[in-house]
Amino acid sequence: MAPKPKITREMIIDAAVEVVRQKGYENINARTVAEQLNCSTQPVMYHFATIDSLKQAAYKQTDQFHTEYLMTIQDGQDPVLGIGLNYIRFAVKEPKLFRFLFQSGYARENSLMEMVGSEELIPVLTAMQEGSGLSIEKTRQIFLTVALFAHGYASIIANNDLEYDENLIAQHLERAWNGALLAAEQEESR
Repeated sequence: MAPKPKITREMIIDAAVEVVRQKGYENINARTVAEQLNCSTQPVMYHFATIDSLKQAAYKQTDQFHTEYLMTIQDGQDPVLGIGLNYIRFAVKEPKLFRFLFQSGYARENSLMEMVGSEELIPVLTAMQEGSGLSIEKTRQIFLTVALFAHGYASIIANNDLEYDENLIAQHLERAWNGALLAAEQEESR
């Protein structure tokens, strides 16, 4: 008889993320993850002492996936608009993962300012800064405006099945970007 394949920690995290994708983060437990892996609950409980620690690991992996998704900008597209549209597209394509990231309480940051100052956001801010030519502080201010606008759209789409009209959303994001940029330029000239 062939030995049973070894279930690794990474396989369990992948399975937990897939549970979120299919059923929502509320359904991560030893049984659902084991079913996803077609194994007993023993490997899940061996690698994770608590279900909360498994959820935290799944959250971290989902967050990394989300960042990579955001940073996949089409050639020639303005980085700010591209990142904003990708943020909303993520909510359209992965509504349960979106809710896990932004509506589950698993985020490490406790405030909007902590989120904007987080290490995970550096690649996003750097791309936006290169696209705008502004200082990193002004880029953070503009990011807040555009991010809140994009998050509003994404949340409505992820939770209410709002129709996704990319052209209309792109126009609105561009207006938010231009308004935030104009405000930042006016502040600098004072």
